[in-house]
Amino acid sequence: MLTAKVIDFPVEKQPTTGGAAWGFATDHVEHWAYSNSVFTPEECAQIIAIGESREFKKGNVGDKSKLAETRDSTIAWLHPNAETEWVFRRVTDAVMGINNQYFKFDLFGLTEGFQFTKYDAPSGFYGMHIDKMLNGVVRKLSITIQLSAPEDYEGGELALQFTKDPVLMAKEQGKLFAFPSYVLHEVRPITKGTRYSLVAWITGTPFK
Repeated sequence: MLTAKVIDFPVEKQPTTGGAAWGFATDHVEHWAYSNSVFTPEECAQIIAIGESREFKKGNVGDKSKLAETRDSTIAWLHPNAETEWVFRRVTDAVMGINNQYFKFDLFGLTEGFQFTKYDAPSGFYGMHIDKMLNGVVRKLSITIQLSAPEDYEGGELALQFTKDPVLMAKEQGKLFAFPSYVLHEVRPITKGTRYSLVAWITGTPFK
């Protein structure tokens, strides 16, 4: 005769609003995190010079028929080489520290390189979107590094949307922001000057 073995699992108690709850685990993933002064102003200027030496193209979106109403920016791509190795190393160290403390995602690396992005007044912007892709690489963390000095432009705030009122990221030069790639966000329209940023998506194993 077959008998069933009963295993008692510890159940974490969670607050309820009435009735019983069946808790698995507590979610410790932060909404966003940052690292101050990943690059100095001089290093930011150096990265801008590297980016400006590359070939630019218009930033794209998945549905090209909605490009005009979704995004207005120009981009260039930076990949690991002798000129950019120090940039990749610095960002890798910052991201690993942030991830270990605030997200604890299983990550592979910067498999898509850096997107060097340029937003020019009076029309540069990137409307609300998420970075997670369907049937593409598994983007787990999105990062943005402010390369421009805050006095060089107006508008252009990076805004993360968690509730009705968005959270605006600071404009400190050299600061790195990280957030899960499924978070809704935008770059608000530039009204004066030019905003440069370095954007990347940290890939990893599928969420489960």
